[in-house]
Amino acid sequence: MFKEIFKEMFHPSKAAIISSLKRSDGLPVSEVAKEVDMSYMGVKQHCINLEKMGFLESWRVPRKEVGRPEKLYRLTAKCDELFPTAGADVSIEILDGATEAFGEDAPEKLLRNYFQKKQDAWSKQIPTSATLEEKVKAVSELREADGFFNVLTVEDDKSINIREYHNPLTRITEKYPILSELEHAMLEQLTGTQIKRAITEGPHGQQLTHYGIKSVA
Repeated sequence: MFKEIFKEMFHPSKAAIISSLKRSDGLPVSEVAKEVDMSYMGVKQHCINLEKMGFLESWRVPRKEVGRPEKLYRLTAKCDELFPTAGADVSIEILDGATEAFGEDAPEKLLRNYFQKKQDAWSKQIPTSATLEEKVKAVSELREADGFFNVLTVEDDKSINIREYHNPLTRITEKYPILSELEHAMLEQLTGTQIKRAITEGPHGQQLTHYGIKSVA
């Protein structure tokens, strides 16, 4: 199934639009065009085609100012297969097998080992002299390379917020909730600070994870 979807998504511009929309609750063509550095008409035509292919859906919202309602696009469930899931099926089978062979605490031991190795590898890529903001940005970029989709913002009070739209470990976490605790602990170790984590439902039913980080000194 993935191969069939990939064939439909081979155009780099379409992939860029999909990635942009993945990091949002829905956007108009004008905002997508700015993010992907393409012309308005080029993005509009791609969005129309992607909607016909079933990857996007659109709806209209009233404008705050006078004018016609604004048309926004968002991803459909058909896009789910486009994003990495960190070998979820294989990982779950391995963890299930470890339980049968070595006992109930085996999956947690394997997951702890996984995140410790990940932490050790990533910590080498973050300078010890980096500021908190630099550390958070570095971790965010490393997670992006691993298939996570997030948006990082620094507020006026210098607090840092990350809104995560896709986590490739979600399916594994549903079976083994301890994973989210270990992941959270790893992020705090890498940044050297406490991080508040909350899961909410977006306006269109998608699950979002929010990370709040204390003010930068």
